[in-house]
Amino acid sequence: MIRVAIVDDDALVRAGLRTIFSSAEDLLVVGEAEDGSGVPELVAREHPDVLVMDIRMPGVDGIEATRRLIGSPVRVLVLTTFQLDEHVFAAVEAGASGFLLKDTPPRELIEAVRIVAAGDAMLSPSHTRALIEHFADSGRDRRRDGARELLDRLSPRELEVAEGVAQGLSNAEIGAALFCSEATVKTHLTRVFAKIGEANRVRLALLVRDATD
Repeated sequence: MIRVAIVDDDALVRAGLRTIFSSAEDLLVVGEAEDGSGVPELVAREHPDVLVMDIRMPGVDGIEATRRLIGSPVRVLVLTTFQLDEHVFAAVEAGASGFLLKDTPPRELIEAVRIVAAGDAMLSPSHTRALIEHFADSGRDRRRDGARELLDRLSPRELEVAEGVAQGLSNAEIGAALFCSEATVKTHLTRVFAKIGEANRVRLALLVRDATD
């Protein structure tokens, strides 16, 4: 079972999401919070695999709540009204694994949680490119030098896996391209994240882009 927690200041939205996620046999809604201030306690108490969180909330918003979870194994999907506004960029930079539009159909919401729980990012290649382009212009030289230093720690195969992530490929797609199993890709990714001190696919994609810019 995939343990899911919901954070949104709108009670109706929380109720709707709970109904949607509870309809899937492999998802279990383990808790809710009405703003970001309740996230640390919620995560500590219920140990969710995926946190579905509104990006704009009074008090502690989704961006700050995500930032406070750095180092936690929980994966964050942020909810937003617009596809790629500044709040989404900030949430991804803070460590979110992807984002969902609030009008996403129920079946796609469920599948998004499954994707993130499996360790993939809920971002299409086009969204990944947009994020990379957004961050690429800021501190280009410093970011390039730092990224290259981190990627130098990787083995040739680990670097190939990282490059696959940067292309927006899933673990299965990377495995097919490198003629290895999905489990092997996951093992390589675990080592990559340990070596670079980062456990987020989108941030890894940005790192690869910075290094090759």
